[in-house]
Amino acid sequence: MKKLCVALMVIIFCSVIAQAETISNDKTDFAEISSVIDDAVLDIRYYSPNNFTGNKIQGYKAPRAYMTKKALTVLAKAADDLRNQGYRLLIWDSYRPQKAVDNFVKWINDPTDPGDKTFYPELEKSDLLAGKYIMAKSGHTRGSTIDLTIIRKDGSFVDMGGTFDLFSEISHPDYPNLTEEQKKNRKILHDAMIKAGFNGLESEWWHFTLKDEPYKDTYFDFDVE
Repeated sequence: MKKLCVALMVIIFCSVIAQAETISNDKTDFAEISSVIDDAVLDIRYYSPNNFTGNKIQGYKAPRAYMTKKALTVLAKAADDLRNQGYRLLIWDSYRPQKAVDNFVKWINDPTDPGDKTFYPELEKSDLLAGKYIMAKSGHTRGSTIDLTIIRKDGSFVDMGGTFDLFSEISHPDYPNLTEEQKKNRKILHDAMIKAGFNGLESEWWHFTLKDEPYKDTYFDFDVE
């Protein structure tokens, strides 16, 4: 009887979780980043094969970047702050359709496709999901998370000590084996984003989520186009 009760509790719990999460194709509360931050540079990695899978990702039909309007308003504040310091935003990814996340998981579970090993040089591909580098449900899909860096106003490179989507300790914001310049550059980006109203991520120096995101339980699936 005790085992039956536990089983029923697990079923009920899973049902509540499933009901709490919503999949939506409604994009009325989203805006294109370039419509507000016109000097932002876009390098949308999942629109191209220049990513860890080695392939263009489902759901990316154009090299464009969207966020919820609330998140974009806050991002504009960070952009203003960084602009005053001589920098512009370079964006790798922002809103990400659920179908794109499903594409990641499918790739991880395909033993015949190694993708681009340079993005996970010290790991097995299966570690990416098991180690929570890639999640089956991503904050990006809720529309208020962004992956970005800074470049100088003239478009020149700013050394952050590691590249986007490098699944390694090097990508941790507080990775100790950086030059003083690299530490300084990471701090400039981090401080501007936190001050504006974002939270960072312990494993990725480029990843930020709006502190008070409007769709905490909604995962969107409209295409980036």
